[in-house]
Amino acid sequence: MFGNDRFVWNQMLAMMNERYQNNKALPFLGKFKLNYLLKPLKKEYPFLKNSDSSSLQVVNEFLTQSWKNFFQDKTGQIGKPRFHSRKYLKKSYTGKSIIKTAGKRYLKIPKLGYVKTSKTGVLQNTKIKRYTVLLEPTGKYYLSLQVEISEPEKYSLTGKRVGIDVGVADLAILSNGLKYPSFDSSYFEKKAKVWQRKYARRRHLAKLLVLQDRNKRVLCPRSLESFANWQKA
Repeated sequence: MFGNDRFVWNQMLAMMNERYQNNKALPFLGKFKLNYLLKPLKKEYPFLKNSDSSSLQVVNEFLTQSWKNFFQDKTGQIGKPRFHSRKYLKKSYTGKSIIKTAGKRYLKIPKLGYVKTSKTGVLQNTKIKRYTVLLEPTGKYYLSLQVEISEPEKYSLTGKRVGIDVGVADLAILSNGLKYPSFDSSYFEKKAKVWQRKYARRRHLAKLLVLQDRNKRVLCPRSLESFANWQKA
């Protein structure tokens, strides 16, 4: 599915570039007109039917917005939309179809089916607008949700005031006598240093192996994507 979104982006971008070169007087194609082209594109490339149809529509929306940002930019800092490469380490796709909570820690995602997640209780009384599936170079999948929630309850003002003193022995001391103790973070600092050293060593070794393959001109040279453990903690 990640490759399908990239494929649609590149196909639409190539079509728009060629269309502009053939006749510069033609009007700009918006996201709705690009969505009409998805149906014949699916007939020509049947593998696109494996993706959520809304994710392909989101691709057209992002492409249209990229062109608008380019045309509206007066500083010259925003360039034209570029073709997406499959060598990019992080792969993701975004959809706007309906996602249902299928039970405790389970969500039903279009084309993927039932997916086990960490938390679903926080999704109560919310409306999921969009979802993004992200594949990290480590091989782990992450699900990001854009939800719409009801307006939070407003609390009435009490007119009271409180002073906060940040200290060393205690993290914070309030003027009403309430104290928040500090915590010892030395353990976490040591663990962070250990994993930073491991990360740097693994990345360095992976880069050396990639350079060796290039120098030896092997038929199938490896890249950083070939090493799945160099970013694991």
